[in-house]
Amino acid sequence: MSEQVLTDNLKRTPFHKYHIEAGAKMVLFAGYIMPVQYNGITEEHLAVRKNVGLFDLSHMGEFEVMGPRALSFIQKMTTNDASKLAVGQIQYSIMCYDDGGIVDDLLVYRLKDRYMLVVNASNIQKDFDWLETHLEAGVELTNISNQIGLLAIQGPNAQKVVAEITEYDLNSLPYYHCANMDFGDYSLLASCTGYTGEDGFEIYIPTQLCEYVWNRVMNAGKKYDIKLIGLGARDSLRLEMKMALYGNDIDKTTTPIEAGLAWVVNFDKGNFTGRDVLIKQRDEKPNRRLICLELEGKAFPRHGYKLISNGRTVGHVTSGTFSPSLGKPIAMGYVPLELTKIGSIVDVKIRDKLFSATVIKPPFYKKGTHR
Repeated sequence: MSEQVLTDNLKRTPFHKYHIEAGAKMVLFAGYIMPVQYNGITEEHLAVRKNVGLFDLSHMGEFEVMGPRALSFIQKMTTNDASKLAVGQIQYSIMCYDDGGIVDDLLVYRLKDRYMLVVNASNIQKDFDWLETHLEAGVELTNISNQIGLLAIQGPNAQKVVAEITEYDLNSLPYYHCANMDFGDYSLLASCTGYTGEDGFEIYIPTQLCEYVWNRVMNAGKKYDIKLIGLGARDSLRLEMKMALYGNDIDKTTTPIEAGLAWVVNFDKGNFTGRDVLIKQRDEKPNRRLICLELEGKAFPRHGYKLISNGRTVGHVTSGTFSPSLGKPIAMGYVPLELTKIGSIVDVKIRDKLFSATVIKPPFYKKGTHR
């Protein structure tokens, strides 16, 4: 998309000019004009698997939750048990509606004097409104999304790049933890979570410091041939790890139990929104579950393609691609419980042809380097 067609209604991240300078193909995503690719999705995907890549994730949302009732509020609004978090720990969790449908999946950061919730870009306003509707005395909720830029450095050589710009002992930061680190003249929050299956770090940057940090990262990354990575490769990387994408694999019509995310639902912590429905579904078993499929041939399964068994439609592809790492087509989709066993066969209908697909144990890619 050219600069000429941009309008005031589209948001730009703090790193927008660097994407344009790099010749990125820009697309509209969640109200932002974002790079979908620079030199090609496959090339960028493999750069992260084999070396190191830099992602602009500034479109993600960040909320601060403070006050004496902050923890109890998060406990009520999310499915996981945030009381288990020590300062510096991060938790993957889910917000549900009363009927068990998913509002969003998110990260809960336990910081020294507050919590930070990191939510999906497409859901920022919806999530904030949902939380605000349930706000209670003793809780302060603030949307700081527009004040923060976010860079993710991912790949087997990610730590080498980050070590060039901070003296923090990166080996001491476990997976799903965060810490304040000195990056040159500034102390910034950095974490180790990732959406790719590879080693990596995320840096949360006040917008006025984004240019400073970008230049430091890019200069440090030169010796490691760091590549800029767009949304296209981010999507194929996360799919290879069976990481759910809101709006495709999970939404208000799906529950954590159906989506294979029961591991982030803690029924023992007490009441939370959607708990009773989810307990019933857990005990009675859901009618369907999200599965991973490997296809034969060179097919390209896409969102919405029908899943067929014995001549009848039993579901549809929620996410699909031709996996650059595995050299084969892969997909996810919901099917009836009787078809979810590993080794089960379903067909994917692509352009009026049926391609055989086998249910496999996730993730698709099993050689990730994350700690």
